[in-house]
Amino acid sequence: MMRDSTALLRLTDVDKVFGGVHALTGVNLEVRSGEVVALVGDNAAGKSTVARLIAGVYQPDHGTIELKGEIVSIPSAKAAIAMGIATVFQEFALVEQLDVTSNIFLGREIVSGGLLDRTRMDELARSYLGRLRTRIADLDQPLRGLSAGQRQCVAIARTLVSDPCLVVLDEPTASLSVSQTAEVLSYIEDLRDMGLGVILISHNLSDVRAVADRIEVLRHGRNNGSFQSGAASYEEIIAAITGATRARSAHPSAP
Repeated sequence: MMRDSTALLRLTDVDKVFGGVHALTGVNLEVRSGEVVALVGDNAAGKSTVARLIAGVYQPDHGTIELKGEIVSIPSAKAAIAMGIATVFQEFALVEQLDVTSNIFLGREIVSGGLLDRTRMDELARSYLGRLRTRIADLDQPLRGLSAGQRQCVAIARTLVSDPCLVVLDEPTASLSVSQTAEVLSYIEDLRDMGLGVILISHNLSDVRAVADRIEVLRHGRNNGSFQSGAASYEEIIAAITGATRARSAHPSAP
């Protein structure tokens, strides 16, 4: 699919300080529609802080966030969702005892005439799951009966309820088997094929290189390299993560 050359999301010179500790210093990030951008780095590199800034959980102390070319403030998670930003954190909020449809619409149930419109919710749930080409067929089964990969699919399908333009995924393949990981990576490709911008936060470089268009490295809360995924070697990315070298820049340019 042809990607939009205009940045969907842009962070410019973003700082975030917690109790005198600089979690982020001058961080820059761009994501375009129909593009998967992987954000990688060691623990405490600042990846989750970036995700929470974009999701409206935190606000930057300095710098700007632009969405679709406009400088925006994202004061809350609810505001982020309203702007078209959906986030699936590693500890995604699903309920094991509830069925698939109920989890997809958790907190955003459809009501008609004062009653829960289960028929409409099932119809839309099938549509969202179908867009992810999932093998989940029984919407009435409790979440606890699904595999870890299928649960991740439900969490991703839940983001589609708000009709997002950008999806942030925090370690979506952590603790998954090889087959479950392949399943989740296919869901990420589906999101890209829908024309959405995707930020993938992951420690697994094999997963990152398999699905990302571009890889952005953070080290100690600062940018430390940008790579086009297909042109970057494993060794180059590791060097940027560890600080062995200052990684070369590969920020995208308009076609």
